[in-house]
This record gives sequence, structure tokens and C-alpha cells, in this order.
Amino acid sequence: MRTIGKRALGLAWVVPALVLVGVFVYFPLAENLGFSTLKWDIYSGSQEYVGFANYTKLVEDPVFWRSLGNNVLYAVVSIVFQVFGALVLAALIEGVRSERWQRLLRAIYFIPSAISLTVAGLLFYFIYEPDLGLLNHLLQAVGLGGLSHSWLGEESTAMPAIIAMSQWQGFGYSTLLFAVAIQRIPREIYQAAALDGTGPVRRFFHVTLPLVREMTGVMSMVTISGAFQVFNEVMVMTSGGPDNSTQVLGTWLYRSGFVRNDFGYAAAIATVIFVVTLGIAVAQLWVARRRRVAW
Repeated sequence: MRTIGKRALGLAWVVPALVLVGVFVYFPLAENLGFSTLKWDIYSGSQEYVGFANYTKLVEDPVFWRSLGNNVLYAVVSIVFQVFGALVLAALIEGVRSERWQRLLRAIYFIPSAISLTVAGLLFYFIYEPDLGLLNHLLQAVGLGGLSHSWLGEESTAMPAIIAMSQWQGFGYSTLLFAVAIQRIPREIYQAAALDGTGPVRRFFHVTLPLVREMTGVMSMVTISGAFQVFNEVMVMTSGGPDNSTQVLGTWLYRSGFVRNDFGYAAAIATVIFVVTLGIAVAQLWVARRRRVAW
């Protein structure tokens, strides 16, 4: 009886959380799936069941594929800089002998992450401004005026410019998390490696990298999932232009639903975003579980 009572008490604590998750997470997901089978005018309220027509339209939509390609590009660049680049920088910072310098460097690199994406987007919007922007003025000052561009006004440079801003804003946060993971590694392991004559580069690849692989897996999952949910920076800096060259799935969803008044199609895009991010999360969790580190 006592065991049953404990189980009932445990369920009493779990059930409210399950109800909240069900109401605010799983029910909206199921409802969105239903919306994606409709042709829905959100202003007049008229609805028409169209089955999988929105998904067929999605496959045939060149802007959707361009948006998906931009998200994939965003994810690849973010993995390079916010995961592997941040890990290297964190290892360099933690290798500094002075604790005062370590704290200072962590603070310097973390400051951009304390700025909201909207504010950072506006800041870089003015930096990229072709006539008055800081970037073109710096290029001209060092004799590289030929490299000046209308950074957000040209299809070839607009998306890389947005991605560059995003990496600057998020790089410090990833570095700080990796620094914490490196601090958890017992110092005795590094000392033993040093006594064996292992240099800093080999210590990084044979000690640091294997022992922070759990954090690497988590950061990879968060970074890739975040790359498929990009919205603020694109809306602030270009709103998807020029000529849809910087559209991502989030902005194309918004434009389809609230500008073009095609809410069913927007729901289909939302379903794709959910399926992609869920698949990535499941894969990363599976990999992380198989590579769990214990010491």
C-alpha cells in the first residue's frame, strides 16, 4: 500500500506538467497539421478542405526551396563557427594561465550575446549601409574600395551578410558553454598528458575534444535546430529581399500566412520546420547517448 501511495503521489506531481505540455505543445502541433490541409482565409474566416494540396504546392514552390537552402547554409556555417570555432576559442581561453585574463576574455566574447538579435540586426543594418556604413568606409580606408558592396541590396551578398551578423552575435555564448565543459575536465588528465610530453595541439585533439563530446552534441543539436528557426535577423535586415534571396522558412511562413493570406500553406511550412527540427533532435540525442562520457 505504501508503494502504491508513493506512485500515486509521484503521478500527482507529473500529471499537471503533462497536461500543460499536452495543451500548449502537442495540441497546437496536431491542430497545425489539420490547418495544413485547409485553404484558409484568416481575414474572412472561410475554410476549404484541400487535403495535401498545400504540400504539393510547397514542393513546386521555388521560394520554399530557396528558403530551405538558406536555412541549410545557415546551419552549416553555424556548426563551423558556433560549435567547432567556439570550441577552439574556449580551449585557447582556458589555456591562458592567468585566471584574471581568462575572466576578461570570457566577458569580452560574451558581450555580443547579451545584445538581442533585433538590436544586433539594426546595428549591422547601419554597418552594411552602402554610403554611410562603417564596413565600406573601412574597406576604402585600407585601399580595398573595390570590394565595397551594397551588402544587403545584392542577392550575392545579402544572405552571407546576415549569417555573418548572426555568428558574431551567438559566437560568445557557445564559447562560454564550451569553456564550462572544459573546466569540468579533471586537471590531472591534462597534467598526465603534459608529463608524457604531449603538446597543446595533441592535448586538444586527444584530451579536450573527446571529453567535451557531450557538450559538442548538445551544441550541435541546439545550433542546427536554431538555424531552422531563424526569423528575427532576416526580418529586421532584409525582410527576405532582395527578390526573395534571403528568405528562410520562418520568414516565408510569415509572408505566406500574414501577407499573402494563405494560412493553410503557412501551416504546411510550419509542419516541415517541425519535422526537420524533430528529426535533427532525435538523431543528435541518439548519437549523444551512444557517445556519453564518464570519468
